[in-house]
Amino acid sequence: MPVAIGILGGTFDPPHAGHVAAAVAAQKQLGLDEVRIIPAGQAPLRSGAPAASAADRVAMCRLAFADCPWARVDERETLRAGTSWSVDTARELAAEFPAALRVWILGADQLARLDRWKDIGELCGLVEFAVLSRDGISTVPPPAVAAAIRLTVLKAPAVRVSSTSLREAMRRGDSTRNGLPLAVARHIDERSLYQA
Repeated sequence: MPVAIGILGGTFDPPHAGHVAAAVAAQKQLGLDEVRIIPAGQAPLRSGAPAASAADRVAMCRLAFADCPWARVDERETLRAGTSWSVDTARELAAEFPAALRVWILGADQLARLDRWKDIGELCGLVEFAVLSRDGISTVPPPAVAAAIRLTVLKAPAVRVSSTSLREAMRRGDSTRNGLPLAVARHIDERSLYQA
């Protein structure tokens, strides 16, 4: 049984070098036994459905994290009907691993809107948080959650990439060489994802 588990959720549409960097930084700096990579079925703060199917996003996550033996792709949110609420996943993981340290890994952009997450007070009781600073965005939590949150700021080289910018680049036919793990780029080419 793992003693310390990281949780990295997101749409992963597609998973990119920044996702891998966040997981690596958290695993090394916090001594995590494993990091659960959890693609969302339907993310609550995202408008519209993901561009790639759940099956493709899960497959790309497996490829992106293939060199990280401590990473486990967890499909639970893609198998769950409706909106993928983080608090539901945290409740399930707390029931499965009641004695483990559970750390939710997120980017500074998500930290800034953490007060909009469902049942955030309960979520703060179920997990600690680790934030990876991104493009000079503040790593100070919103005032509404500041008293309840347990937060670690991760140190890692800046990775200036986003799934949105990568999808736009692929639609234009531009290179994504620096943002995508090679195996993910191959999967996208083979499946003709994000073409139009």
